[in-house]
Amino acid sequence: MASRSGNPHLALWIAASSLSHGEIARRIAGAGKARGHRQIAPDTTRIRRWIDGERPRPPVPVLLAEVLSEAVGQPLTPGDLGLTGTGLVLDSIQLPLLTEAAARALAGWTQMDLFMNRRDTLKLALGAPLILAAERMLSGGARALNSDTKGFDADTVTALEEVTGFFTKADASKGGGLYRSAIVAQLSEVARRIQDGVPPSLKARVFAATADLAALAGWVSHDCGRYPQAQRYWSYGTYAAGEAGQPDRGVEIVTRMSHQMIYLGHPQDALGLLGVAAKKATLAVTKALVASQTGRVHAALGDERQAETHLGAADELLADGLGADVPEWVGYFDVAEHAGARAVSTRDLAGIGSVRRSASVHFEDALRLRKPGFDRVKVMDRVGLAAALFDEGEVEQGAAAAHQALDDAGRVDSTLVASRLNTLLVAARPYKTASVEDVRSKARELAAARPTTITA
Repeated sequence: MASRSGNPHLALWIAASSLSHGEIARRIAGAGKARGHRQIAPDTTRIRRWIDGERPRPPVPVLLAEVLSEAVGQPLTPGDLGLTGTGLVLDSIQLPLLTEAAARALAGWTQMDLFMNRRDTLKLALGAPLILAAERMLSGGARALNSDTKGFDADTVTALEEVTGFFTKADASKGGGLYRSAIVAQLSEVARRIQDGVPPSLKARVFAATADLAALAGWVSHDCGRYPQAQRYWSYGTYAAGEAGQPDRGVEIVTRMSHQMIYLGHPQDALGLLGVAAKKATLAVTKALVASQTGRVHAALGDERQAETHLGAADELLADGLGADVPEWVGYFDVAEHAGARAVSTRDLAGIGSVRRSASVHFEDALRLRKPGFDRVKVMDRVGLAAALFDEGEVEQGAAAAHQALDDAGRVDSTLVASRLNTLLVAARPYKTASVEDVRSKARELAAARPTTITA
């Protein structure tokens, strides 16, 4: 029986092919005959029924995908045509590589997020599905169909850029917990407007701003413990970066996905994502970012040699200079951010082999180099410094650093900070002095107020 909502994915791809229903039917019959399926002979009425929601039996979905792939010059699967499952497949991070269909998927994710308000609604993608989705988003070329002007005008795009800039600064300063619902709601409105139409003259700006907003929605979702939602927003952000003609923007977003995999204890998936990103990075800054992050993952795996190889590559790129035109969306990655990666890597490797500098020194470097406005990451550095000093046997220095860090941590709403607090508690465990006991008490109180949440 046909679905009431029809099959918009198939309708859009047929429109993109510029083929008549009769020609599509003829080509499907020819493809079927070539494969020995002489009984397959659809007519124009049958094509119309498929668009209305009727689902053809195998092998027709494969044949139809083959016919339309040849017509549009882009590989398509039956899933791209809406011929697997029912409706939007919200439990996948894959996106159909077509503007309106991808926007519908995004709208579905945001609506589920906002109105169901459940952490267990979506599943976390791991392993091959995650890596393949990232590769597809970074490699695919979307095809816009709706160039109506009712979705965006110049003033609307400027407003979108400004509100995204505001939310980005607020998140870096205070954490995204307070703003997450507003950011997701803004992204939902953008998805609706994209379906209404994107004028060709504004396409690059619309999708660049959308990539920024989706990347931010993913980051604040991650920082609030909503990990599957973060993956889906990052997936759309990577797609939108491709629409905007900014492949390196997509690379940066994929590094965020890899960061999440490290955080959730899936380092091999993180390496898989970074391997995809490394192949696509063209800017010195994104190459340095990928190298720094890759070294960080190898350190988490205890591979000191590989860690140093990649961290050293980032050192060299930073030393050579990143150029005067570092895009704003990756402006946070600099010598301070890399020093933070060095610090965490050194901490992870401390018990494995000989490291040239202590983790505390790298944390001090990061704090000294941080730019104004990055309060959350500064708090994380301070907590990391205190934990490193405890690990290095500098008990009183560690306690003093911890008290300063804990005072600052109370002003930031972030599960990432809460995770660092748990690291601090572990590092302080061997010591029984009054000052350390005070640290433990304050850290436990803060960690309980902002618990980390692992949602698979």
